[in-house]
Amino acid sequence: MQLVFVHGSGATGVVWKHQTDFFKDAHAVNLPGHLSEGEACESVEEYAAWLHDYVKAKEYVRPVLAGHSLGGAIVLQYALDYPDDLGGLILIGTGAKLRVAPHVLEAIEKGIEDPDSWLAEFVESQLRAIHDVVFDVVEKEAGMDRRLREQILSDVAAVGARVQLNDFLCCDRFNVMDRLHEVKTPTLVLSGRADVLTPPRYGEYLAEHIERAQFVVIEGGTHHFFAEKPEQTNRAINHFIKSL
Repeated sequence: MQLVFVHGSGATGVVWKHQTDFFKDAHAVNLPGHLSEGEACESVEEYAAWLHDYVKAKEYVRPVLAGHSLGGAIVLQYALDYPDDLGGLILIGTGAKLRVAPHVLEAIEKGIEDPDSWLAEFVESQLRAIHDVVFDVVEKEAGMDRRLREQILSDVAAVGARVQLNDFLCCDRFNVMDRLHEVKTPTLVLSGRADVLTPPRYGEYLAEHIERAQFVVIEGGTHHFFAEKPEQTNRAINHFIKSL
């Protein structure tokens, strides 16, 4: 059963390094416009349609789709739009509704004209706020090694503020709260206990409203808990896959 990982806003598939190292046959996509061919899609629905075409082109049969944040919205939309083409669903640090604070959108928009300031002041500060600790502590205690952190920052810089703003706007417009009962695909919901962007209550809501969904909280994990706490995350994913 093919396992496919989908990254979040303004990122690339490199964020899933700990997962693709562990799940040897897994694949982490780069969404269009994210250091890959094509333009970034303008809605979650369009991203889901792109992913569906990608899965078909790869000839994956009923894959398990795992997505983080925006990627979680994309795979959730995929489950709603193409329910017969999916073997399993893993929702990671995401929600049924993903509103973005106006000041965040404004900061990214300014970064289009001033990319150096955006990268130094917004991206770095947001990542630090997400972790709520300096990266030296994250490296020692949470498991996000420095090389992975630098690669993530490099990719975010290369993708750029314009694409990140597009992705955040896709998140801001996303809302399938009243459709979760339609999801019949076996589902695992993962949340980081210390995630301030998509807190555990987002995951609880998903698990409560998706039929027979499993819910696991990663203790000590923030928004990028899958990179900080890979052993716990991979263990939960592996258990879920074996249950299918």
